[in-house]
Amino acid sequence: MNYDVIIIGAGSMGMAAGYFLSKSGKKTLLLDAFTPPHNKGSHHGETRIIRYAYGEGEEYVPFVLRAQELWNDLERATGKQLFLQTGVLNVGEEHSDFIQNTISSAKKYSLPLHILPSIEVHNRWPGITLPNNFIGCFEPTSGVLKCEESIKAYQELAELNGATILTNSRVKDISIKDDRVTIKTDNQTFYSDALAVSAGAWSGSLLSMLDVELPLSPVRKTFAWFHADEKIYNQEHFPAFTFETPNGQYYGFPSIDGAGLKVGRHDGGDQIHQIKEI
Repeated sequence: MNYDVIIIGAGSMGMAAGYFLSKSGKKTLLLDAFTPPHNKGSHHGETRIIRYAYGEGEEYVPFVLRAQELWNDLERATGKQLFLQTGVLNVGEEHSDFIQNTISSAKKYSLPLHILPSIEVHNRWPGITLPNNFIGCFEPTSGVLKCEESIKAYQELAELNGATILTNSRVKDISIKDDRVTIKTDNQTFYSDALAVSAGAWSGSLLSMLDVELPLSPVRKTFAWFHADEKIYNQEHFPAFTFETPNGQYYGFPSIDGAGLKVGRHDGGDQIHQIKEI
């Protein structure tokens, strides 16, 4: 079979690319070793935070604002609720780079941001108690994305635009000759004019088939849901949050539909030295 573009990996990035390519009229094939959404990829875990006043640097802000426009477009196109405007509370020591970057990026791009002392954070959200030298920067317009539902939404639109999506199709070989891509799975061979690799932790092994060696280091990141008082931590009253502390940077979500308070660590993680075939 011949295609204009083949995408290996149909997670968040791959499925979105498949939608936009097929929408532009490209004959598009998406291959995934599993069935997205699944628990083997970076999209696993139901939700992700989207925040605009970016503590990691103001350079990110235009990308995030544009991304929000596209998420809104996806909601309108599918009629699905993918974004929950819970607001996001950014917490840290007042003079830390993270907090100062959050404040300066909000000023530069005229983003709504409420700067709150520690006691006011506790008064507004009794489930949070902060050290006196910490402050909160609350973004009322940001919130939570349903990442797995977003993949399903992009898949729906991609298929409506004629994209072919083959799941449980592990790529065994990739070759390029005379600007022509050949891809082999267990029992099929496909050809295309262009190739996109968005396979997450498997990207390094796939690119090595093309003698492309990138300094990629897959890292295992975990998070957990905790039973919590729904009167305090439910999505109607409690925000998503990021905390920068001396012991690391953490993030979390309110209890959405009674699932519990979700908490994860933003930095750190366990490096994966070998991706096992699952």
